[in-house]
Amino acid sequence: MGDQRALDEVVGFTSDLIRIDTTNRGGGDCRERPAAEYAAARLAEAGLEPTLLERTPGRTNVVARIEGTDPSADALLLHGHLDVVPAEAADWSVHPFSGEVRDGVVWGRGAVDMKNMDAMILAVVRAWAREGFRPRRDIVVAFTADEEASAQDGSGFLADEHPYLFEGCTEGISESGAFTFHDGAGRQLYPIAAGERGTAWLKLTARGRAGHGSKVNPENAVTRLAAAITRIGAHEWPLRLTPTVRAALTELAALYGVDTDLRDVDRLLEKLGPAAQLVEATVRNSANPTMLDAGYKINVIPGEAVAYVDGRYLPGGEAEFRATLDRLTGPDVEWEFHHREVALQAPVDSPTYARLRAAVEEFAPEGHVVPYCMSGGTDAKQFSRLGITGYGFTPLKLPEGYDYQAMFHGVDERVPVEALHFGVRVLDRFLRTA
Repeated sequence: MGDQRALDEVVGFTSDLIRIDTTNRGGGDCRERPAAEYAAARLAEAGLEPTLLERTPGRTNVVARIEGTDPSADALLLHGHLDVVPAEAADWSVHPFSGEVRDGVVWGRGAVDMKNMDAMILAVVRAWAREGFRPRRDIVVAFTADEEASAQDGSGFLADEHPYLFEGCTEGISESGAFTFHDGAGRQLYPIAAGERGTAWLKLTARGRAGHGSKVNPENAVTRLAAAITRIGAHEWPLRLTPTVRAALTELAALYGVDTDLRDVDRLLEKLGPAAQLVEATVRNSANPTMLDAGYKINVIPGEAVAYVDGRYLPGGEAEFRATLDRLTGPDVEWEFHHREVALQAPVDSPTYARLRAAVEEFAPEGHVVPYCMSGGTDAKQFSRLGITGYGFTPLKLPEGYDYQAMFHGVDERVPVEALHFGVRVLDRFLRTA
């Protein structure tokens, strides 16, 4: 992309969006509307007709369609969320909602997750308008609310209540992939996401006999709950390789010149060194106890105790996950889904994946593109209800020593200006060929 204005705008838009506090604490108190109105205004200036939609007042989503030149082609969804996780200003070097640009870096909550991508989308769309360019296929642009919680006010609401806005969309692009991963040995990897583990946030409830804390009580609800979460925390989940992870291991093994022995994946991961970080969290299901709630007085045994567990399961792994939780919780503890979303799988041999790869390689010829599966989840889960296959693609060229994963929900979240410029160029290149 030779449009200098687009390079300037992506930085300005990222900074502006960060300054709009869209903190989502999960209790419904978030208000994305100011950011949605900002994004909608930028789209309208580019000649588009954005629609603003709300399930709950203030929880605003934006959807617009760019008409392509080939009416017979499938449409592409390009989406990003507007909300961010909380940030405690006292912990930060720069105020988390300042959007300050310092020493070539944009600082603030959302700089990576994911107001940077929102800004890239806006910058590319506006550059096209100035040029008079139209893509081959229709592109639906969506900025969503509530991704950092349940997505009920965001992509879930859009998919369930306004599916007509996404008519013709078969594939989607969003967070998070095509970023530079430095392996410590001079190689630069660019993982593109082609799958997500499913979300299984669980509520565990143990019931027992309430009583005096000084009396022996074999039906202590706290004891029963503690035993169950200890079993869950200590459980070693069996190895399960999905097609995306199998492809990732195969490509990484070839790149590092090691035998692709998928019979001993743990040993293979050891041979891959730091690059194993791209795969190791997605070769198994997982379940981590995260919250406990029991009792109200030290000398009273409560009749009920509750815990919460962050569970994730691989594509095709939900049945095994459920059966394992039944066994680990045992007869004295009940479990239910506090929040559940599907696991996703996207083909790595598709024309779209090939174009994603080619766009990165054009601007980072020294890099090595590899597929990977996200350990967490994105709005692609909700949009999959509409038959939309999702890829994680937020291109960023990052310097060595920059811990990309630590930026997600971390202190001092920030993104280099040059990374944003790279992202605009790569996103533009892909969308022009999509």
